[in-house]
Amino acid sequence: MSVEPRANELSTVDHWEDVWAGDIRQRLPSGFVISALNLQRLLRRYVRPGDRFLEIGCAPGKMLAWVAAVLHAQVSGLDYSERGLSTAKQLFAALHLTGDLRREDLSRTTFAPASFDVVYSAGVIEHFDDPREVVRQHLQLVKPSGTALITVPNYRGLYGTLQRYFDAELLSIHNLDIMTCDRLISLVSGSPDTQARAYPAGRFSPWVLTPAKRWPGPVALGLSHLLNAAALLQPFDVPALCPMLVLEVRRCAAGATPPTVEVDRPGARPSPVAHPGGDAGSR
Repeated sequence: MSVEPRANELSTVDHWEDVWAGDIRQRLPSGFVISALNLQRLLRRYVRPGDRFLEIGCAPGKMLAWVAAVLHAQVSGLDYSERGLSTAKQLFAALHLTGDLRREDLSRTTFAPASFDVVYSAGVIEHFDDPREVVRQHLQLVKPSGTALITVPNYRGLYGTLQRYFDAELLSIHNLDIMTCDRLISLVSGSPDTQARAYPAGRFSPWVLTPAKRWPGPVALGLSHLLNAAALLQPFDVPALCPMLVLEVRRCAAGATPPTVEVDRPGARPSPVAHPGGDAGSR
């Protein structure tokens, strides 16, 4: 299938082919890496065993494999990088996991509409000048009573200041304007039969920064590992230090009245999404 970037996309296929050019370890993501642990904590709130789960921009497949192996969901993945998707397929084969992994563009996906309990992406929508259509395409794939779970890096405030010092060029392929809770909520304004909220999430993470662009590699890597160790001891999320913003959009069941849109207060703990058969926060 021919896959071309869209006109308002800030990154290119070649960029992602380069990103996924290296080999990865054929194992699940480590819970001792704070960036992975932050996402694992987030996904545990939303994904139940047996759920149909789709990750958009799934390369290199690490988190998708973890959802399949640990949360026992029925997983699918979509990515337009040929190299990235090949890496994901190799990982699934090495771990003896089953998943429906497709190389295609979201705007022309062959996945059926309204067929997933959870549609998830991490670090995708901020690569578009106007991501409203991309968010709408996430929602098209969500079942009634299902959830679209979208995260973006928090390159406003502390992380943006530090990244601008280390490597300002990297920020040029990110839409910084959407990196507030209010702006994320505005991306679903007017979407019928939805409930949306946005909140900061995660312990401090050095892995959203690229200090090796300015400092000697061993120094940058050593400091990142030291900060990672400190973050593992951080007892709770601190909004100013949260490395990601989360947009949660729930499709209401047929005939239900969508509640008011929410922007969580800084420091407030997001409540888990309720699923039939139990409390998502009880596992």
